[in-house]
Amino acid sequence: MLEVKNLTRRFGDRTVLHDVSFSVPVGGMTGFVGANGAGKTTTMRIIMGVLKAHAGEVFFNGSPITAESRARFGYMPEERGLYPKQQVLDQLQYLGQLHGMSRLDARAEALNLLDRFGIAERTKDKLESLSLGNQQRVQVAASLMHHPTALILDEPFSGLDPLAVDSMTKLLAERAATGVPILFSSHQLDLIDQLCDHLVVLAEGKIVAAGSADELRARATSTHVLITPPDAGWLREEPGVSVLDVAGPRAVIEFADEATGQSVLRSAIARGAVTEFAPQRPSLAAIYREVIR
Repeated sequence: MLEVKNLTRRFGDRTVLHDVSFSVPVGGMTGFVGANGAGKTTTMRIIMGVLKAHAGEVFFNGSPITAESRARFGYMPEERGLYPKQQVLDQLQYLGQLHGMSRLDARAEALNLLDRFGIAERTKDKLESLSLGNQQRVQVAASLMHHPTALILDEPFSGLDPLAVDSMTKLLAERAATGVPILFSSHQLDLIDQLCDHLVVLAEGKIVAAGSADELRARATSTHVLITPPDAGWLREEPGVSVLDVAGPRAVIEFADEATGQSVLRSAIARGAVTEFAPQRPSLAAIYREVIR
C-alpha cells in the first residue's frame, strides 16, 4: 500500500497542493486525474523524492517512505528522461544495472520488454531516431526493467497508438496482479474507465474525489435510460423528473425519488410501448466531470 497523507506544497506565494491525502492499494490500478495544473505531477514528484513537501508525508507499507523504498519504485516522468543519442538496448541494460540487476539479467529483461512492446527490431537504434510513440514505449520499459515494488507513471499512454496501449495495459495488469500498487495519470478518460479499480481526482491542488470505482459510482448521481417510441419529449413536463438528454424516443433522466421513477414508468406504458427502462451505470469519466464542476 502506498499512502499520501496531508501533503502541502508551495511555489513562492502559490500553494499548489492543499492537504492532499489518498491511498494506492495493491492488486489494481489507480487513476490520477485532473486538469492541467491541478497538482498531479507535483504530487508524483514528492512521492518519488524529486520535490519535498512543505507539510505531510508519504508512507509505503505502513512506514514513512525511505530512499531505499523509492529506489525499488518504477517512475516514468511526463518529460522523457532517457538519452537520445544512446542505443535503446544499451541504455535499458544500463538502467537495469543501476537498479542492481546483473548485466545478463538486465539485457534479457530489456529484450523481453522491447519484444512485448513490438519494437524488438529497434534495439540498436538511437532513441532519437524512433517515433515519439516508440520513444514512449522505451520510457515505459525503463520504468519496468527492475520489477519495481510500486509504479508511478505520469501520462504513460501519451502518444501511443492503440496496439501499444493494449500492450502496455496488459503489462501493467500483470504487474498489478502480483501486488504492485500502480498510480498513473492520464487525460484519456476512456482508458481511466477501462483500466482503473480506484480513482483520485485532483482540482486546484485539492482532492475532490477518491475511492474505488464501485464507491465512486455509488456516490454519483443516479440516472436512468428510458426508450419510449415515438418521442420521449413529454418527460420534460413530468413533475420530479430532470431530463439530462432526449433524442427522439430515448431519454436520459434523473428522478427526485424512487416513487417518481415508478410513476413515470406507468405513464410511459400507458402511452405505448417501452423498449428500455434501466439504471445507467456512470462511467468514471462521467464521475470526473461531475466532481470538478
